[in-house]
Amino acid sequence: MLPGLRAVYAAYVREAAALPSLPGPLEAEAWTSARLGDLESAAPHAQGRRAALGDLITCLAADGGPGSRAFLRALAAIGPAEGRRAAGRAADRLGDVPAAPWESALGQVVLGPVWLIQEGPLDGDRLICEFRHRDAGPHALAVRLSPGGAPVEIVLVGDVPALMAAARQAMRAELCTVQPYAPETAGHRLRAALRPDGPEPMPTACYPALALARHRAAVLP
Repeated sequence: MLPGLRAVYAAYVREAAALPSLPGPLEAEAWTSARLGDLESAAPHAQGRRAALGDLITCLAADGGPGSRAFLRALAAIGPAEGRRAAGRAADRLGDVPAAPWESALGQVVLGPVWLIQEGPLDGDRLICEFRHRDAGPHALAVRLSPGGAPVEIVLVGDVPALMAAARQAMRAELCTVQPYAPETAGHRLRAALRPDGPEPMPTACYPALALARHRAAVLP
């Protein structure tokens, strides 16, 4: 549908060949989220974003290699809702292609503690939501929201104990406050802030982790 992006799709297919060698589902989800962020940041509108996603799924299905299967499974797990079913069906058609060892864990996380960090009235709120894949340590989604509720920064944190230790050290120095936060409230705020049709443009720095953040926000109650 978007022939001008053929070179981009081809590059993604080539890069996906290394995807099955990543150590676990979190790394695969982060890799996939970054590619989706590139596509969304370049899309002029929602229709263009959907067209690019459809083209990418078609190209991965046509390649049919283990990396493309892994990419399709990741898209089916954490990608935009409008493409998940198509990506899953395309991956199903590659049933004879070897699966990545972590394929079944993609998108399968349980929620841990949720924290609110406040540094000052002009800095907005930072929401820290912990998650865990089965048989894996915790990771966290850290989203800083402006005072008006718009996303300013989205960071995927692999070392949660180090993050919380630094936050508590800053709290002792009276640089911020750290407190438990209701998951229901965090989910409502994050889903509103991260929706594709938000009232404000998404900051460029947010795009690499955006798809993963939307998935994790959907896990919150």
